[in-house]
Amino acid sequence: MRGTVYKSTGSWYNVKAENGTFYECRIKGRFRMQGIKSTNPIAVGDHVEFDVETKGDETVGIIYRIEERENYIIRKSVNLSKQTHIIAANIDVAFLLVTLNNPPTFTTFIDRFLITAEAYDIEAVLLFNKSDAYTQEELIEIKFLADLYRRIGYTCIGISATEKKNIEKIKSLMEGKVCMFSGHSGVGKSTLVNALEPGLNLKTSAISEQHQQGQHTTTFAEMYDLSFGAQIIDTPGIKGFGVVEMDKEELGDYFPEFFKLKEHCKFNNCLHLEEPKCAVKDALEKGELAWSRYKSYLQILEGDEEQYRKDIYGDES
Repeated sequence: MRGTVYKSTGSWYNVKAENGTFYECRIKGRFRMQGIKSTNPIAVGDHVEFDVETKGDETVGIIYRIEERENYIIRKSVNLSKQTHIIAANIDVAFLLVTLNNPPTFTTFIDRFLITAEAYDIEAVLLFNKSDAYTQEELIEIKFLADLYRRIGYTCIGISATEKKNIEKIKSLMEGKVCMFSGHSGVGKSTLVNALEPGLNLKTSAISEQHQQGQHTTTFAEMYDLSFGAQIIDTPGIKGFGVVEMDKEELGDYFPEFFKLKEHCKFNNCLHLEEPKCAVKDALEKGELAWSRYKSYLQILEGDEEQYRKDIYGDES
């Protein structure tokens, strides 16, 4: 039988067969994903082939093959383990929820998410949530941030999951597509999913007052079929987003605004560091590119994960 993985709990997989029936499945033996040493050999969104075994009153599916993925979003742990984890596979659109505070979403996190989506050819949309909770000054800051990414070419939408602001606009982008929702814990992913599809009643919880961080209400990634013809993958909150190794020569290609200028650099293998007649550095000096994006680029290029951990965790690291 053929089906799609709707939920993964590490050892068990909830698979929806093509006939619409759900099966609890296990992996047959050990899977080795070519070129990827991830903590999860099978991810939500994977298309798999499985057999069904009946033992007494129990029916269990045994997954024996994973079909080749069209794409996936993968992250590396920013702690010392450096383990990689595939967040979801076979995605049409990846939505990243961003909040200015409560909890804060840093540009370094946004950029790492975006370049990973670029690397795997996944459309990315930024949703700036909690617009109902900001002061006038904070709204100006959010508008500045959204304009920064909008100029690069990304779709940016200001939303309020609690007030259901711009929900219909999000639905129009989701129709007929497999969509992933991601972001830090507490940015409002589950609240937004409930606003899109009230019948799901996903668990939500308040922000920790002490640490201004969200509680992990979503423990495992899970896919849902929505009434308006879309599928959504709700993912656990992510604290840090480590980028899986990319070739230094290719990294700049995943920054669209850098890639557009690449042909004007003197050297075709320019890394936009100290090379003469670098179009990217020239544009930076003229204020045509965002220094925050260049900072993210340098941090990844130089492998400065220690600084990134400090940016994300502060003194906790």
